[in-house]
Amino acid sequence: MTKLEKLQAEIIQCRACPRLVEWREEVARVKRRAYRDWTYWGRPVGGFGDPQARLVVIGLAPAAHGANRTGRVFTGDRSGDFLYAGLHRAGFANQPTSQHRDDGLTLKGAYITASARCAPPENKPLPEELARCAPFLDRELALLPARVFLALGAIGWNATLVALSRAGVSLPSPKPAFGHGAEVPLPGGRTLVGCYHVSQQNTQTGRLTPTMFDAVMGRVRQLLEAAPP
Repeated sequence: MTKLEKLQAEIIQCRACPRLVEWREEVARVKRRAYRDWTYWGRPVGGFGDPQARLVVIGLAPAAHGANRTGRVFTGDRSGDFLYAGLHRAGFANQPTSQHRDDGLTLKGAYITASARCAPPENKPLPEELARCAPFLDRELALLPARVFLALGAIGWNATLVALSRAGVSLPSPKPAFGHGAEVPLPGGRTLVGCYHVSQQNTQTGRLTPTMFDAVMGRVRQLLEAAPP
């Protein structure tokens, strides 16, 4: 078992946040009617993707009836549908859909993780819950040869900045503000890039369109090609 696999095994056993444990397990018991025949995952969700990824995508948290049901990040909900379709168009995913853990989806050159590992009520983890999860992100990033960090939304952006700071990366001052398409050059030829979150709230209102996401991914490709190995 690799160090990354050992870390994922540790993540899924975490019970550090009582509020989140209660919520994720209640959702798994009650279920949504459309998924009443499913056995919900109902545990923390680890990262997913290529252990040699040069692109790391950092999201918010598992969805109650998405990853909390399927056990794989951004899998089984509309946000995942949008994200994986975009990653497929950009050449990072072998297929555009993601329905369950064993559907054959693989990522090449990309890895997806989250700021919080348990589904939170109203999709809003508390600051102290994010803080408890933060060491998992620190350790994940330390094990990945990332050159571009793609933060989905302000929470993912802030979590990534804090993780990089704890790792000793020199960051600009004042702290860079999140924005769609925002970029922060980092030492070693690395870059942090911002993108609106792929939530239904953004994708169904037109705040984030496939064309906008593709433009960000095009820039990610440019940065990866320019980055040192």
